[in-house]
Order: sequence, then C-alpha cells, then structure tokens
Amino acid sequence: MVGGGRGAFIGGVHRIAAALDGQAELVAGAFSSDPQRSYESGADLLLPRERLYGSYEDMAAAEAKLPPIQRLDFVTLVTPNHMHYGPAKRFLEAGFNVVCDKPVTLTLEEAQDLKNIVARTRKVFVVTYNYSGNAMVKQARAVVRNGDLGRIRKVIVEYSKGSAFRALDATKRRAAWRNDPSRAGPTGAVADIGTHCEHLARYITGLEIDALCADLTTFVPDRRLDDDASILLRSKAAPKASSNARRSPSGMRTISTSASMGSADRSRGIRSDRMSSRSQLPMSRLTC
Repeated sequence: MVGGGRGAFIGGVHRIAAALDGQAELVAGAFSSDPQRSYESGADLLLPRERLYGSYEDMAAAEAKLPPIQRLDFVTLVTPNHMHYGPAKRFLEAGFNVVCDKPVTLTLEEAQDLKNIVARTRKVFVVTYNYSGNAMVKQARAVVRNGDLGRIRKVIVEYSKGSAFRALDATKRRAAWRNDPSRAGPTGAVADIGTHCEHLARYITGLEIDALCADLTTFVPDRRLDDDASILLRSKAAPKASSNARRSPSGMRTISTSASMGSADRSRGIRSDRMSSRSQLPMSRLTC
C-alpha cells in the first residue's frame, strides 16, 4: 500500500475490504510522504521493518528486486489525488499490477499516459469505484441491460453527504488537501463524490457522456473548491453497447452531488417532489 498511514481515512477502508475474503495480505508499504510516519504506521500494522519504506520510489525499487515468490502481486494507491499519477506510473513500469483510488489523475493527459503505459507493460491497472460491487447495483445493471425497463430516456443520480457542511478545519490534514487545487485537482465535490454518480450511471446503463453543462457552487466560506454541483449530461451508447438493440442509443442524465447538505449531528431533513416525500435524510434544505 502507498499512503493510508496514521491519521488517514481511506487507507483503513481499503485494508478492511481487501481482507474480507481472506485472499489478500498486506505485506509492505510506504504509508506516508513523511518517512518516520510511514515506519510508525507500518509498525502499527505489524509489518516487518524490512518491508517498510520512506518513499514510494524506494518501495518500487526494492520490491522489484525480490525473488518472484516474495514479490508483491499488486500495489494499492490510497494517496491524495495529486499523488496518483506518479506512483501508478512508477509501479507499472517496475512490473507491478496497480489498484488506484479514484479519481485516476488530475489531468486527461496523465490518464492517457497511464493508459499507454498499461498497454506497453501489459500489467493490470484498476481504478476503484467500489459501488459497482454492490449487489443491488449489479441487479440494477442486469434489469436495465436485459431491457426490462425498455428504452432509458433519463437517468437521475444523487449523492449527498455532510462532510463539508461546516467551515474548513485547517488543523485536519485531510480537510486541508481537499481544499487545495494543487493537491485535490480543479474540483471538490465533483471529484470526490460526483465521479461516483457518473460511474454508476455509466456502469448500469452503458451510456457515456457526450456533452454536459455543470453548475458548481461553493456554499461554505473560505473553501476554494466546489462543495455542491448540479450537472446535466447528454449521453450516448458506449461502443460496446451499440450492438445490443435493447440498450438506449442515447439519453439524458442529471447528477446532483453535494458535500454540504447536512452535518453528521443534523440527520433530519426533507426532500420533496410531486411523486414522493421522504424524511430522515441528511439534507438541510427543501428541494422541489
């Protein structure tokens, strides 16, 4: 694992998920850009000192020299967004399979470069959009792709949470990098949770983005990136889906994503439209 040391959030989530079926074992890591923190984090996880590294560059070089029976099967990257491209490139070129947290990179050029490296090295490169592993998402995909719902004309995806409800706490490392465009990238809520919305819609329907119009909002003072977004997308069938007549050749999608809709201790709210009324949602405003 690269990243995910003391004080990190998503690293622990990935470690739990990887251990669920007993088929994976954490054996080495560069858990922080601070070498001392990396060593201490590895000791917390009971890893041997010789498999702990102060940088991902050192880790890639040393692990590549190990006998095949000891070498890593894959590397998981759970670093801030700006630290996806460099480690992914380094480990792929060193001969390792890579599992990378989303978003894949900060720029399209970086993503295309990784695609070329994968084609050249023939290694496995995975970007983790874990909701696609959910049983109900699998069922939704089957229902749509079997044609049970007929032609899909419109898809609405919502993802709202309250992690950015309050003013920024500059003392928290995770909050700091998520508010920094040089480390988080050009968007906030869209990169953090909006990408999950797009992936779910594409995974279930087979539709890909053709054009979009986005309204990004920042509600919380002193935040440099968006904490709320509404996106209208025009979609078209993916090339692999075009041969299936039951799939929609085109459609509209709307994505509503927000990280500032309600705090953890404000769990009651209302969402209402002409068809339904739901309560006990983590929202702080009425949407009609």
